Amino acid sequence: MTVSAPRILVTGSAGFIGFHTCSRLLDQGSTVLGIDNFSSYYDVTLKEKRTALLAEKSGFSLARISIEDQAALEKAWIDFKPDVVIHLAAQAGVRYSIEAPRSYVGANIVGTFNLLELARHHPVRHFLAASTSSVYGANTHMPFEETQRTQTPLSLYAATKGATELIGHSYSHLYGTPMTFFRFFTVYGPWGRPDMALFKFTRAILAGEAIDVYNNGAMVRDFTYVEDLADAIVRLIQAVPGRVAVEGDSLSPVAPFRSVNIGAGTPTQLMDYIGELERALDKTAIKNFMPMQQGDVPATEASSALLKHLTGAVPETPPSVGVPAFVKWYLDHYRS
Repeated sequence: MTVSAPRILVTGSAGFIGFHTCSRLLDQGSTVLGIDNFSSYYDVTLKEKRTALLAEKSGFSLARISIEDQAALEKAWIDFKPDVVIHLAAQAGVRYSIEAPRSYVGANIVGTFNLLELARHHPVRHFLAASTSSVYGANTHMPFEETQRTQTPLSLYAATKGATELIGHSYSHLYGTPMTFFRFFTVYGPWGRPDMALFKFTRAILAGEAIDVYNNGAMVRDFTYVEDLADAIVRLIQAVPGRVAVEGDSLSPVAPFRSVNIGAGTPTQLMDYIGELERALDKTAIKNFMPMQQGDVPATEASSALLKHLTGAVPETPPSVGVPAFVKWYLDHYRS
């Protein structure tokens, strides 16, 4: 696929999803400015290694700044003159938002506001930003559809991401900025975050330690392989919200704004997911069955119809392929 807007600013470029998205854009010939503050939320060495790989590709440059630093962000934006912005920087993690809520307000709300203000004063062709399936909160109707209510978040993380969607819509309505907010569903894969379940499970199983299995294993997730996610993000650059809606669209009636699920629509039982990991490691996990964690939900399932209408593709990599790919990366990375 050819990207029509070659100058793309990507926030959170050193992060898990940002790294894969930048890599795909660069491989397609785009010029990319990555913005990242290399937060110590998890191992900074991992972020440095991802960035070193991006720096080997033609067309990549990096600004080591925080999106909360409005002056530094503005200078980087004006110097680079982006055609498109892909906003992936955020304070992630449902559980951590209960422990350290203030960091979520700063990174997720203030940081996003700074970017929206810059898009207002220095217009771009398309502003794309990451949201999360967590915004569906207490909804129980499956699959989750973009037109469902999202006013029942179960964690501050979900609340801050939902707030950025609302703020984004107001800016899109007031200033005409075309915006797409995409909602991620349990992303996993090589170069993942150490605080995510697959990473923690792998480390514990290899060490002969027990893994914590919440809700006594009765969990269902619409797992999304990271390379499929990055492909969907890049494809959505072309799907600029306008006046024409497609079937099942979430396009706003008063703004060039839509939200889009990025998920396969093929949920997997958590115990089956763990089983794929056990097969890939050739080792049985010691399981510590526990009750549901505060702020979590028992199941997620994406409706992928809108993504299919907009891009012609949906995530297809099953855990039986994606989990072994992660394990291979993990073993190569940590045993090299």
